[in-house]
Amino acid sequence: MKSVKEVNTEAKILERLKDFPQSLKLVQYLFEDAELQELQEYANSVSIKRLGYNDHGPVHMRQVIGNAVKMLKLLHESGIKTSLEEEETGTFEDSMCAVILAGMMHDLGMSVGRQGHEEMSVLLALPIIERALLKIFPEDLHRRVVIKSVATEAIIGHMSTRKIHSIEAGIILIADGCDMTKGRARIPLAINTTPKVGDIHKYSANAINRIGIHHGDKKPIRIDIEMSAEVGFFQIEEVLLTKIEASPAKKFVELYAGVEGEEKKCYL
Repeated sequence: MKSVKEVNTEAKILERLKDFPQSLKLVQYLFEDAELQELQEYANSVSIKRLGYNDHGPVHMRQVIGNAVKMLKLLHESGIKTSLEEEETGTFEDSMCAVILAGMMHDLGMSVGRQGHEEMSVLLALPIIERALLKIFPEDLHRRVVIKSVATEAIIGHMSTRKIHSIEAGIILIADGCDMTKGRARIPLAINTTPKVGDIHKYSANAINRIGIHHGDKKPIRIDIEMSAEVGFFQIEEVLLTKIEASPAKKFVELYAGVEGEEKKCYL
């Protein structure tokens, strides 16, 4: 049974994709996939109960899709081409399909453990990616190969520890970093009371009130972050900024953050 948060997040994603029929069909297929749902839920159980980390489950992975779709649309509306478009190997919608697949499966490897979970995510995701693409593009081998390749790059590169080169993978990197509001830390803070490695991520995420993604003043994408306490700066400087710095999409992003009631600091 899906949570209310999952259902609401899915509804927002479906609304954002209403003008992109193939992407819409793909995301609907993924939302209804029972094996993928089980993998996401178990990854979350391992992350929170065994390892004491933040949410890395169904809600987080849907939130990353939502962030990535919004950012990709902002680039598209600003006339910025994706890597597939620029290289004339795919369409904008192919790029959209790639980030949807990557967003939905980038943390499946947390079901195995934290170390090297990017590689484990690819291992677990590939069979699902292949059958999903075969369902959506049964007669187009080229599109299946291209989309799978970009999605794989985005999954394996989402921790900013591996060099990535496509705009699509760069968008997933930033979209993942943008999911750091207090809701993501609520459950681990409630059930884990013994101090352990990773606690700073929970407490800093718990200080993030809101994150807005919209058109920037100088660049296509503007990220606005409002915090309740300065501990939230850890999440921004050690997690989000690290991901943005490693992203091929960095040049398209401006970032502002600050404590509620105070003037926001411009980072980019």
